[in-house]
Amino acid sequence: MTDTTIFWVALPFFVGFTVYLLPQTARLLTLAVALASLVYAGALFVQPEPLDLRLLDSFGVTLLADQLSAYFILTNALVTAAVILYCWDTGKTAFFYAQTVILHGSINATFVCADFISLYVALEVIGIAAFLLIAYPRQDRTLWVALRYLFISNTAMLFYLVGAVLVYQTHQSFAFTGLRGAPTEAVVLIVLGLLVKGGVFVSGLWLPLTHAEAESPVSALMSGVLVKAGVFPLVRFALLVEELDPLLRLFGVATAVLGVVYALVETDAKRVLALSTVSQVGWVMAAPPVAGVYALAHGLVKGALFLTVGNLPSRNLAVLQQRPMATSLWLPLTVGSLAIAGCPLFLGFGAKALTLEYVLPWQGSILGLAALGTAVIYAKFMVLPHQHDEKFVASPGLWTALAVLLGSLILANVVYLEAYTGPKLLTALATIGGGLAIHQLLVKRVKFVLPRALEDFEHLIGGMSLTLVVLFWMVWSWLAI
Repeated sequence: MTDTTIFWVALPFFVGFTVYLLPQTARLLTLAVALASLVYAGALFVQPEPLDLRLLDSFGVTLLADQLSAYFILTNALVTAAVILYCWDTGKTAFFYAQTVILHGSINATFVCADFISLYVALEVIGIAAFLLIAYPRQDRTLWVALRYLFISNTAMLFYLVGAVLVYQTHQSFAFTGLRGAPTEAVVLIVLGLLVKGGVFVSGLWLPLTHAEAESPVSALMSGVLVKAGVFPLVRFALLVEELDPLLRLFGVATAVLGVVYALVETDAKRVLALSTVSQVGWVMAAPPVAGVYALAHGLVKGALFLTVGNLPSRNLAVLQQRPMATSLWLPLTVGSLAIAGCPLFLGFGAKALTLEYVLPWQGSILGLAALGTAVIYAKFMVLPHQHDEKFVASPGLWTALAVLLGSLILANVVYLEAYTGPKLLTALATIGGGLAIHQLLVKRVKFVLPRALEDFEHLIGGMSLTLVVLFWMVWSWLAI
């Protein structure tokens, strides 16, 4: 398994450069890499013990691959494969596929890294590949959004790198376990960098504009897997250094609520999905021991929804209320909305039930309200008018991609079949029904707009600085690391 792991980590980067030499093979090779990740994730699930590799002693590279990694790698494999199938006949150049496969490999690397420097390199490559994919249409708007993302990402990584150096100065090691006993400022800087990369709480408000303005396949990659490259190390920290667990749970719950509040009053379909991603990232962090299951459920459904919304005649929900969409498009939109709201038959149901079993008592009631808020948000899509339209033509690969993502959501139910009990089924159905009722009776009739000032470039930097101060106070006064 050691040789296989090293080969699997290196494969996407080798293929990324090969694509430039043999551009006619770009789609096939990129899809093959995603399928290789799928096979590797399956191998990790049946691996009896976690794979722990120390390749370069205390200077790194250290790899740790276990079942938690497997869930995240599986998510990356399925979402990437679906995006490639979606783009198959859209005329994307070899450059697009090269960046996609490099992004895929870099994200995979973050899921098996166990040292700070390897993680830093992987996150920096992710930032560059994502920047190039966002800027791919080469329009003024997307170029500005891509540059904005790159600046925020690099600033966050600067904080992270300083923290990593401080950990090494203390322990002469870059291993994740060095967080225990490290100076407070080291812990704070590393955690802040990852909170920004993961789109968590106010430091993650760069996410709505970036995900909404990118092309739909890129949005699917970013919301489905890219943000999890920032969240996964935080989850790993909480499992390796249990003193960080309360901090992660607190940020998880706060993020779940913040995303719901913003998404409730949003009227742009892609921004609704992006703000929902902020909320769902919070769910992933709220219960670290079962984060992998929720990450898989969210990645699959968010990929499906972004690809579907990319085919809508308008992003404006008010316009869609007046202009019925094709029923063939409304169906996957509604199925995806039900899945993320926690409807039985989909993994979202089991993931929510499992997460709520692992949260602390104070988290349960707040996350219950966040789940109701999620149902209200997605009721916006379920109640949109639709009609049979023979003239509607979707992107050529949409149905294949949806078959992969939504089919996987159903098959993955086997992860937690214990959720199918009477009380949990009733709770899930009542939550979805309550969300529909609240939307129809209240949210639909009240017009309320939240200011977007916090998403302005200068305020994002200010929010990052404020979060740094709050984090320092919390780690210094609250956590005994």
